[in-house]
Amino acid sequence: MENLFHRISIRKYLNKPVEKEKILEILRAAMAAPSACNQRPWRFTVVTAREKIRELAAVSQYSVFAAAAPVDTSAALENLWIETDAQGLGGVWMGVYLRPERMAAVGKIAGLPAEEEAFAMFSLGYSGEETRKHDRFQEEWIRWIE
Repeated sequence: MENLFHRISIRKYLNKPVEKEKILEILRAAMAAPSACNQRPWRFTVVTAREKIRELAAVSQYSVFAAAAPVDTSAALENLWIETDAQGLGGVWMGVYLRPERMAAVGKIAGLPAEEEAFAMFSLGYSGEETRKHDRFQEEWIRWIE
């Protein structure tokens, strides 16, 4: 549970490539997540080509910082984020789904097949920001019905 309290959104990265082994472990964690009726509807596109990452970062004003990330991964699972932290990396989830213009742009840049839709982007890399443990628990947000 420690990674749940350490994981934060990282938008600044060191200019250091991420090892393929770490990326594969992160994706292993993502694919371990539950899905309705075990449909496992996800597919992952890992982008390490600098020019493609810059194009993806330009899709939205909220993803501009991703241009500096060494890896950009389409993702639909929080497991991916938690394992990113466990691997000593930082990252941030950027929404794409339900924004047709963003979905189309990401799909085109990533070369997704017509039957697949872009859901999200997740940039990751070695953190260029300080990370520390945080606890966002708010007991006053809990309603008890007994």
